[in-house]
Amino acid sequence: MKQVNGTALLVTIAEDLLNDPVLKVWALDKLDKKGVGLLSTLGIQNGRKQFPISAFAALEDLSQLAIGFANGAVTVVRGDLIHDRGAKQRTVFESEEPITGVAFREGPITTLYLSTTGRILTLTISGKGQGQPAKPIADVGCGVDCMTVEESSGEIIVVRDDSIYYYGANGRGPSFAYEGPKQLVKTFNQYVAVASPPQASLPSSNSALRAFGGGRADEIFNPSSFALIDTDLKYVAHTETLTSQVRAVFVEWRDLFLLTSDGKLFRYHEKPIQQKLDILYQRNLFVLAINLAQKANLDVTQRNIILRRYGDYLYQKGDYDTAMQQYLKAIDNTEPSQVIRKFLDTQRIHNLIEYLEELHEHDKATVDHTTLLLNCYAKLKDTEKLETFIKSGNNFDFETAITMCRQGGYHDQAVFLAKKHGEHDLVVDILMEDSKRYDDALEYIWRQEPALAYSNLMKYARVLLEHCSGNATHLFIDYYTGEYRPKKDFVNQAAPSIPSGTTSALPSLSSFIPLAYRPNIASPATLGNQPADLSNAESAEADAAEPPPQYDIPKPRTAFSAFVDHREQFITFLESCVKQDHVEQNDRVDLYTALFEMYLETASHEKDDNKHEWEAKARRLIDDPNVPIDASNVLLLSHLSDFRDGTILVREQQGLRFDIFRSYTSASDTAGAIKALRKYGPEDPQLYPAALAYFTSSPKILQEAGDELDAVLKKINDDGLMAPLQVIQTLSTNAVATMGMVKKYLSDTIERERREISNNRRLISSYRTETATKRQEFDDLGTKPVVFQTRRCASCGGSLDLPTVHFLCKHSFHQRCLNQTPGGDGYGECPVCEKQNATIRAIRRAQEDAAERHDLFQDALRRSRDRFGTVAEFFGRGVMGVGGE
Repeated sequence: MKQVNGTALLVTIAEDLLNDPVLKVWALDKLDKKGVGLLSTLGIQNGRKQFPISAFAALEDLSQLAIGFANGAVTVVRGDLIHDRGAKQRTVFESEEPITGVAFREGPITTLYLSTTGRILTLTISGKGQGQPAKPIADVGCGVDCMTVEESSGEIIVVRDDSIYYYGANGRGPSFAYEGPKQLVKTFNQYVAVASPPQASLPSSNSALRAFGGGRADEIFNPSSFALIDTDLKYVAHTETLTSQVRAVFVEWRDLFLLTSDGKLFRYHEKPIQQKLDILYQRNLFVLAINLAQKANLDVTQRNIILRRYGDYLYQKGDYDTAMQQYLKAIDNTEPSQVIRKFLDTQRIHNLIEYLEELHEHDKATVDHTTLLLNCYAKLKDTEKLETFIKSGNNFDFETAITMCRQGGYHDQAVFLAKKHGEHDLVVDILMEDSKRYDDALEYIWRQEPALAYSNLMKYARVLLEHCSGNATHLFIDYYTGEYRPKKDFVNQAAPSIPSGTTSALPSLSSFIPLAYRPNIASPATLGNQPADLSNAESAEADAAEPPPQYDIPKPRTAFSAFVDHREQFITFLESCVKQDHVEQNDRVDLYTALFEMYLETASHEKDDNKHEWEAKARRLIDDPNVPIDASNVLLLSHLSDFRDGTILVREQQGLRFDIFRSYTSASDTAGAIKALRKYGPEDPQLYPAALAYFTSSPKILQEAGDELDAVLKKINDDGLMAPLQVIQTLSTNAVATMGMVKKYLSDTIERERREISNNRRLISSYRTETATKRQEFDDLGTKPVVFQTRRCASCGGSLDLPTVHFLCKHSFHQRCLNQTPGGDGYGECPVCEKQNATIRAIRRAQEDAAERHDLFQDALRRSRDRFGTVAEFFGRGVMGVGGE
């Protein structure tokens, strides 16, 4: 009888000694008038041989069934038994030995396992290999019900008196020793359920009847044993003695059921994993508990709890080494302090070191753990382990290790750790602050990427410039000009090895320290310095061949503070930066301003020729029109440094010529004032009145000026820069100038004024005469008759004849020549004088229009050197006349 898992189908086989066995398929969920619904019925054929059925197996879908007989035959039934659509059966195997078990193995190829009393075979019944004879996989058989299938792996389990065996399609697999006769085998989860009959009631092992299962009627009331065995973990999970022999074992509702001969049904429920572990804890079976947890796929935390409890058990027994191994396995979920406290005894310091090292390997160490480990090394004076720990790839708090190395004076080890963990800032700190190896620190900075190099360079800029100014300045120039290239370490293959007899930690670590900060180790004198120089030259040549990396060039102003008290280096830096084309305009202003200041400051500390040389450099900067220096900065810096040339040049560039002249006069520099007057006077005439006042301000200045006073008076007189009265007032402010000095100027002025007065009088007389003549003509035209004596026409030139037209301008015309008939509006004007009259009228209209344009008058007045003359001219044009009535 077999129930199909997950369905209500039941397969039964009934047999008697007179008829063939009958197979029926029942539907337990369908009822008819007779009770349970019968789906199909099939008679099992065995070649008309009446032998009992000894084994039965079926696929889950009932598409194939296998029936084994005691005569050694196996019949396979194929068809749709559920819907009773017919089935075919065929004898697929025959043997002289009784069949004790059959089992299917599904897959691309359906294999049928067969067991007899003397062999175990496999037979392919569908798929590739079908029709081939059965293949034996074991030369030893088994008893009835002593073979079953493990569903998870598809292998069969065979129990014999000595062991439990596993078989696959290719032969025998692992086995589990379990002595004693076996009656029945069944799988339940990961367990193998084995039922054994009482040994006293069993026939001899050579009895063929026992192998076939005979003699059971005599054993019904004899006790038997039942066991659940985990063959994977190799332990017996459950065993008990039953008062009756086992008749059947089956699995249902995730539990195992056992039916005995006296009709009792036992139910076995598997305990939860935690209860299993508790039982194993009570029995101190920690190794089995660990294996059970691994098989159950418990998480790491739960497995580590088992390991920790196992370690505690071993520690209590005094097996410290093995206990430590368990603690190490459970290190991920164990509080380190719980273990560390147990091993603080000096006698167990080696176990403590082992645990602390494992903490670092698992990246679970804290600062205290690192400190404790290093203290343990120091206490044991184990230099080798200390170096091994430093050079290992363990994750530990390297900052603590570095701190301890620095405090203990192990600077090279500290450098190694910092370099190993990529703490380039720490490397520089150690070299600068502890080792005081400034050159090595600078070389190390020069080997870093631009961002790292910049931060360390700015941090120690002043110290580096103080102790290695040349290289530091070079590094500043390279970085701020965009030409920074990290230096590369040149590995010298011919470098000598360290003597093996050295006991210091330094030699073993030196191979890990780059050349830039590797300590100087004594080498044979025969090596000399030539290889190192050659290496450096090759390294520099290789660096120059590579293009500089891309990085953000900082503003030059950020480096200015680093060069305090380092004028020469600062000037070198500034001169290199100003030559770059990529510098922005604002940065160029800063660079040139700082460079100008440095030139002046350096000149103030020099004397004679050197001072003039630096001042000349400063003068060339402000003379260059392409140098962007703010004028206010130049003026301020020049004033602070007493650099008059700078002040003058800036004022000159800004057109402040009067300020330049006044700077000389305020300093009583007569020669400079004369020089400025000659240079700027033609462009700025107002300097001459100022020069006149300055030259006559004191007898000393007047004496220094010499003949320049006459030149100034002549220029004033020629260009009319001052009125004579203004000149007299300027000279009369003090008693420096005498009449003899200005006699010629006064005589020339009076003579010129007289000539102008005479000329003006003649013009006035002629204008009056002309005006009187015009007025008389106007009066005569209005009061006296006009006599026309012209005899020819002014237009055609012919003799005049009537009708004739006469104009008051004395021109006469034939009437026909004027194209005008009498009786019209009259004759307009003389054609000969028409154009002249039109021009006069246009001039008059222009004057009337200009009378409203005051801006023209003001503009002419500003540009005029003779403003009174300009006013008179506009008055003469009638611009300022009163409008007519």
